[in-house]
Amino acid sequence: MAKILFVMTGADHWTLQDGTLHPTGFWAEEAVAPYEAFKDAGHEVVVATPGGVVPTVDKGSLAPEFNGEEDGAAAMARSLETFDELREPVELEEVDLDGYDAVFYPGGHGPMEDLAVDENSGALLVEALDRGTPLGIVCHAPAAMLAATREDGGSAFAGYRVTGFTNAEESQVGLADKAAWLLQDRLVQAGVDFQEGEAWDPHVVVDRQLVTGQNPASAAPLAEELLNKLA
Repeated sequence: MAKILFVMTGADHWTLQDGTLHPTGFWAEEAVAPYEAFKDAGHEVVVATPGGVVPTVDKGSLAPEFNGEEDGAAAMARSLETFDELREPVELEEVDLDGYDAVFYPGGHGPMEDLAVDENSGALLVEALDRGTPLGIVCHAPAAMLAATREDGGSAFAGYRVTGFTNAEESQVGLADKAAWLLQDRLVQAGVDFQEGEAWDPHVVVDRQLVTGQNPASAAPLAEELLNKLA
């Protein structure tokens, strides 16, 4: 049995370009699908957030249109109710990577607010890369890579093949023009080799121990790739 660390946003909003606070948090599918895959495989999951706050689900991610209509939305809500670890997060600041076999970051717009500038998360990501710890990051959660810098100020992920939520997808949800910055642009500026798939289709990129997914539909296949690295 492996022990997998879920590093999740503690933010319940995303500050837009004009200072408006856009309600958000983590995206349900991106946490639930990997959680269920890991638990079904017999692994242990521990949730960590900045300050140990209970993570907030983006209410939009519970809407029927994002879950295969009413039945799927009800099933997603039930899955969150059984995700007990969400209600007992540990403090990210206190995490010791020695205790974990893999690390996973679910998305939602929340990581754009806090994990993108969180030094503890950044240091953990650098350590995971240096140790060769299997690492999965999906959708907007690659924003956390922006805080993962070396002593010279360069990105620890420079040169890695990576995907994440694209400018095209942000435009299609109507937030690209309102955002203070766009994830794809910032990752490219950080020196990663950004791999863009078709909007909304599952798209997973594997580079060494790093597995990244582009969007919510990529969460489940990303989890399978991460499980392969634990086999």
